[in-house]
Amino acid sequence: MLTWKDIISYSVNGNPTPDRRVEKTEEEWRNQLTPEQFRITRQKGTERPHSGDLCSIYDEGKYNCMCCNTPLFDSTIKFSSGTGWPSFTQPIKENAIKYEKDTAFGMVRVEVMCNTCDAHLGHVFPDGPEPSGLRYCVNSESMKLDKEVTHDY
Repeated sequence: MLTWKDIISYSVNGNPTPDRRVEKTEEEWRNQLTPEQFRITRQKGTERPHSGDLCSIYDEGKYNCMCCNTPLFDSTIKFSSGTGWPSFTQPIKENAIKYEKDTAFGMVRVEVMCNTCDAHLGHVFPDGPEPSGLRYCVNSESMKLDKEVTHDY
């Protein structure tokens, strides 16, 4: 189980190696994604709170990256944080997420990205529920829910 100390270590010392890499040109991403998905995932945007389709859905399945379809989070670790964005306590695998220090807007935060394709997902905070204490705050537009899955991990 990842802890805040692990997250800070990754953001400072480097991230785990992903299982695979997906790299495309900006034009290829634009052709694949909706304008809003492109703005959020490729340009590090944020959707308005409580506006995302996945915010209030708690169906079983895997939450996959909108850009490369890599599994990121499992529905069993999703929780209602009251923040207006889908929230999770752990990634599906330790190397699914990439962490970077984010000092935009005069704040110090930890940005979370898909470790496979570098899509911006959101941020992680140390104010989540136990036992991890983590809250991955993720944009709905950066993920898709795959309900046709078996839990084989």
